[in-house]
Amino acid sequence: MRQLRQTLRLHLESELSLRECSRVLGIAKTTIGDIVRNARAAGVDWAVAQTLSDAELEARLYQPAVPRLARHLEPDYALIHQELKRPGVTLQLLWEEYAQANAMAYKYTSFCIKYRAWAMSLKRSMRQTHVAGDKLFVDYAGDTMPIVDAATGEIRDAQIFVAALGASSYTYACATMTQTAPDWVGSIINALEFIGGVVRLVVPDQPRAVIARPDRYEPGVGRLVEEFCDHYSVAVLPARPAHPRDKPKVEVAVQIVQRWILARLRNRRFFSLRELNRAISELLIDLNQRPFKKLPGCRREAFEKLDQPALRALPPTRMPIVRFKTASVNIDYHVDLDGHFYSVPHRLVRTKVELRITGFVLEIFAGQQRVAVHPVSTAKGKHSTISEHMPASHRAHRDWTPAKLIAWGESIGVGCAALVRWQMENRPHPEQGYRACLGLQRLARQYGPERLDAACTRAMAIRSPTYRSVNAILTSGTDRRPLPTKPAQTSLPLHDNVRGPDYYH
Repeated sequence: MRQLRQTLRLHLESELSLRECSRVLGIAKTTIGDIVRNARAAGVDWAVAQTLSDAELEARLYQPAVPRLARHLEPDYALIHQELKRPGVTLQLLWEEYAQANAMAYKYTSFCIKYRAWAMSLKRSMRQTHVAGDKLFVDYAGDTMPIVDAATGEIRDAQIFVAALGASSYTYACATMTQTAPDWVGSIINALEFIGGVVRLVVPDQPRAVIARPDRYEPGVGRLVEEFCDHYSVAVLPARPAHPRDKPKVEVAVQIVQRWILARLRNRRFFSLRELNRAISELLIDLNQRPFKKLPGCRREAFEKLDQPALRALPPTRMPIVRFKTASVNIDYHVDLDGHFYSVPHRLVRTKVELRITGFVLEIFAGQQRVAVHPVSTAKGKHSTISEHMPASHRAHRDWTPAKLIAWGESIGVGCAALVRWQMENRPHPEQGYRACLGLQRLARQYGPERLDAACTRAMAIRSPTYRSVNAILTSGTDRRPLPTKPAQTSLPLHDNVRGPDYYH
């Protein structure tokens, strides 16, 4: 302020030149010139300057600038950012709508530059444009919630599943005890039912429970995930390994769930998974209604405006959660599941099959073909066998009973019936004689019933009622010879070394 007054005194009263004033006061010549011009424009000479205070002199020389009318009307960049998430909406379309309603609108190029500069200010990373109803990002949070067993006091950590829609960031969360494939798929189904529709893509990480063959370029999903995709007509697009920015929506959603749900529940004690999920669902309502910091509205409003109209309808039935397991077929054409044995066609012995287990039904697949269906049994060490799975010889062995085998023997003849009855009655267990009787049936087909009966009669006569003896008799043709007669019993000659029957009385 002192320089203003000194400059006017030296130049107006002492009549020093601008250069001389600059040397005396030690300020630039251009500054001296500005002060003098402002004084002349304001009509202030040295006499007037002496009557003004410092503040009044400054106000006369430096009047506030008159604001000029804005040449352009700024668009609502937050609204543009939200509208771009709608299917088919482009910057060109939004600019045309903005320009039609405003005479002082920016040109299209300036409009795009200014919007992209605003979008870059949200976060300094590559921006992803999320189309409404397109993607559901899913992941498990790092934090867990303890669940106390009321009976034993044991504490187990429940895992927290989180899902977020791409366009609206509408968030879902629930708790599971593990992170197995049924937990992943069941939680994703719950998320789809929560939002009331089906998206086009589900974007998880690459956990082994979901991705059977993790790979950066061509990951392969598991069998249960394949069934989920078929049932809901949805595709799974895993993010690249170790690239969390491929799914930023759910990364942010995990942080929000940890802060606004898990942190609020930290001092509560839960005794069941259902109780914990009920508490999470109550806090989800508040989480989705919290206003955005930089965007208009909240997650719920954005969901109703963007994602909800673009979702496809859910299928009429919920997909049952099944369990898959690979098993080897043993030599007895059975596979083991939880200690119980189930039959498969005998041609699959020593091969690998896939078991599909629901609550009460076991399906067995060889490749893409279903080869067996069994009701699930909890009887350990027992067998569930279907006759059609057995070889013909095993099936015949199984279908015969002692009574049925004896009846067959009687249909052949008296000798055959006697030999079969001997096999059933003189073995430790009747089933041990089944194989010999099945061999006799083969001999009946080979040699005919008459010769078999004669051979059995001869085998009984020589006290060798076995399949081996009957086969030898038929092979040698001995069955055609007369049966040996019993020699007549004669009295023993008297001798001192022969005691006689009286000795034993």
